[in-house]
Amino acid sequence: MKKLFGIGVAATMMMAVGGTANAFECKVKEASMDKPGGFPERALTMIVPYGPAGGSGQVAAAMAEGVTGLTGVAINRDHKPGGSGTVGMTAYMASPADGYNVLEHIDDASSAHALDSSRPNPAEDLIPLVISQVTFSQIYIRTNETRYNDWESFVAWVKAQGGKATIANVSKEGSMERVTMKFITDATGMEIQQISFDKGAPRYGALLGGQVDALFEQPGDVRKFLDAGNFKPILTIFDERPSVFADVPTHREMGMDFDPLLRFRGFYVHKDAPADRVEWLQWAFQRGYCQDSYQSFNESKFMTVIDSYRDTAGARDLITRSIAQYREVYKSMGMDVK
Repeated sequence: MKKLFGIGVAATMMMAVGGTANAFECKVKEASMDKPGGFPERALTMIVPYGPAGGSGQVAAAMAEGVTGLTGVAINRDHKPGGSGTVGMTAYMASPADGYNVLEHIDDASSAHALDSSRPNPAEDLIPLVISQVTFSQIYIRTNETRYNDWESFVAWVKAQGGKATIANVSKEGSMERVTMKFITDATGMEIQQISFDKGAPRYGALLGGQVDALFEQPGDVRKFLDAGNFKPILTIFDERPSVFADVPTHREMGMDFDPLLRFRGFYVHKDAPADRVEWLQWAFQRGYCQDSYQSFNESKFMTVIDSYRDTAGARDLITRSIAQYREVYKSMGMDVK
């Protein structure tokens, strides 16, 4: 398969754009900041467009813990799954732009805008407070699977099923996961049914219970299943083998010549929120990333394999590049880009 980009998406996303937090930067960040006009005087609300068990739910809980531990300000998480993030985004854009409402979202917001410019642009209609996770994807099977045990045997088995093989994935057409699976099926010539789940828990349960034959996911989201020996990765969708998965081949090693799209998760506030409140939220969430509790969380989720931090400027650059890249992908796929 021909490369779709002049600059690899993975390489682009790994650039230090606008500020990459390292141990030194965390140490020099201001440990405290005066509240502007007493803000916040009550708990914040964090809208999370996905269920609590998946990657977004986990990162939202971890960041809320970090920010609350730093500031003493409670954060109530309001999960609004559905439409691969569109339900939560719609609810957030309708909420008061007073700084008391923040949003957790993933790269789905960028790809949604890339496909339809009438949807909110996370770099313009929102202010990114921090991007706190950037990661790669893998394909998993059950560890006790007997029909296949590695990528090559899996592909051979799928091809023999006449289109009846299944893989658990998200539902949104044009999402990072769906686009990547198209790259994979085009490159391998295999036909596989993608079974849609918006929530993480049912998606993982489908593989665990044998309702599907494989799972497309990011390693941190299924860490407990990896640690328990329930799942094992058979393909890493990245340009090189991460040391923690040194025995798992990459898509390039398996003959697939496409640039890997990466998952990123972050936190946002409405662009019309008062500037002094935005400044405080930027400090709270960027410093929250530096909290020991959040750093430990990221470490436990394989989120230190790739540089996971972007401040507001870096996040805007990442999002803007991603939108342009997704548009190029969608056009090459013949999708209706608006």
